[in-house]
Amino acid sequence: MGKATVRENSNVGPVMRMTPEVRTEMFAHALRALPSEACGMFSTGAATSRVDYFHAMQNAADSAVLFVLDPQEMLDLERDVERSGRSLVGVMHSHTNTSPYPSPTDVRDSARFDPFGTFLHVIVSLRDAEPVLRCFQIAG
Repeated sequence: MGKATVRENSNVGPVMRMTPEVRTEMFAHALRALPSEACGMFSTGAATSRVDYFHAMQNAADSAVLFVLDPQEMLDLERDVERSGRSLVGVMHSHTNTSPYPSPTDVRDSARFDPFGTFLHVIVSLRDAEPVLRCFQIAG
């Protein structure tokens, strides 16, 4: 397997646009999950590329340093999102005590739920008083 690449979305390449409500929901979900990491997926409608829906999920690992999307919950979500005419475009998880950058474990484990590297990855950091998020693409 080749080396994975992590690219932060910036002014070079695709930028994720989300509604303020989605951002607020991600922050709230991350805070509610403490002391564990939170996780979820987000989607867009057929007529827009703007992320306008956050799908909160359970962290199957129930860990402060690791997140695991439950395979059955993810399959159910994929089915429901597809039926509603929406598309899943990414995954979110929180870091409880570190910066909002992918850890080596995040990079390694991303292939479990994003084997083709097509999802955007949002990391919400709860290290500081105010939550911070960053968006990345992980490929390879």
